[in-house]
Amino acid sequence: LSKKKSHFTFLCDYYFDGKGKAIRPMIVVLMARALNIHSNRSGDLLPGQRAIAMITEMIHTASLVHDDVIDGSDRRRGKRTINEVWGEKKAILAGDFILSAASMALARIGNITVVKVLSQVIEDLVRGEFMQLGSKENENERFKHYLEKTFKKTASLIANSCKAVSILVNSDPDIHEIAYEYGKNVGIAFQLVDDVLDFTSGANNLGKPSAADLKLGLATGPVLFACQQFPELHAMIMRRFSSNGDVDRAWQYVIQSDGVEQTSFLAKRYCQEAIRQISMLRPSPERDALIRLTEMVLTRDK
Repeated sequence: LSKKKSHFTFLCDYYFDGKGKAIRPMIVVLMARALNIHSNRSGDLLPGQRAIAMITEMIHTASLVHDDVIDGSDRRRGKRTINEVWGEKKAILAGDFILSAASMALARIGNITVVKVLSQVIEDLVRGEFMQLGSKENENERFKHYLEKTFKKTASLIANSCKAVSILVNSDPDIHEIAYEYGKNVGIAFQLVDDVLDFTSGANNLGKPSAADLKLGLATGPVLFACQQFPELHAMIMRRFSSNGDVDRAWQYVIQSDGVEQTSFLAKRYCQEAIRQISMLRPSPERDALIRLTEMVLTRDK
């Protein structure tokens, strides 16, 4: 058992190398401190809040490992993926192992409401992945589908982690909602910017090939906006860019349209709502850092 455990630990350590952005645990720690000060406590983290920040990154990393298997990706964070180096079976088991460790850490916090909130994240991740496998015929439904998928795959983790740290320090549901709404809006904005970067950033910055989403058959914000100007994209979206030349043609349509600009503007709107929510908390350096962080989300280039 110890030999198996050490092998799993080695596989899992491959992504926990300190080279990720760690934006999720950063948001959770800042939110916890801001909420503690708002609730007339010191800004020091409670042990459970520190654990939630760690659990958040573990759930995120497990989802990356599984996503890479589903997508057949060979690069992640500037290095070869676990499935590329050790094979799909070990990659799936490594992701499961990280999730099991996160679940044990979550149980140790000893708060049933926190367990429920963070369990919702795992359900959302799976549902979001299923949603990503399909697309809608109707254009209005398609954009709604895209935003709901974006929430489940990316924003739910940040939203519910922020809510979880608020539960540990404050019993007011309104405060829980502020924390949740900040995380939700920042999370959606983060993914919208990620979808923009897939069209505007080179492989060196992203640590993965550019236009990766098109190659996976995914119609993200820039493509959906571009489809309003170039209806030719509709058929390509429905066949998931599977015909010869679809990826290159779709790329050209997006670049010729204002899809990138409209997606960036939408991300800005979500960040404005995140700022409106967090501004309801008592002023503190951590609250102000969460406001500044929205600017970092919008201006990042990787």
